[in-house]
Amino acid sequence: MDSSTTHRPEPAFLTLPRAAAYLGISPNTLYVWRHRRQGPPSFRMGRRVMYRVSALDEWVDQQEKADSRSNPTLNPLNRKPQRRTP
Repeated sequence: MDSSTTHRPEPAFLTLPRAAAYLGISPNTLYVWRHRRQGPPSFRMGRRVMYRVSALDEWVDQQEKADSRSNPTLNPLNRKPQRRTP
């Protein structure tokens, strides 16, 4: 079998450095988020901190939906003006 045609399946789990590269952030940022219990869900597999790829994708989707710049329903300019109560 030719090595150029060998298909390697995408990994289901990523280590912290690979997850950081996947998200386009520094490993230190991801480490700090984990320490502060922020960021995408992670778990330990033995001694390694691991991230499920599907969980990273889901977390990114949640971040996108929570940002008013990418979610028009959260844009304050799309809301009706409210009257002040005396």
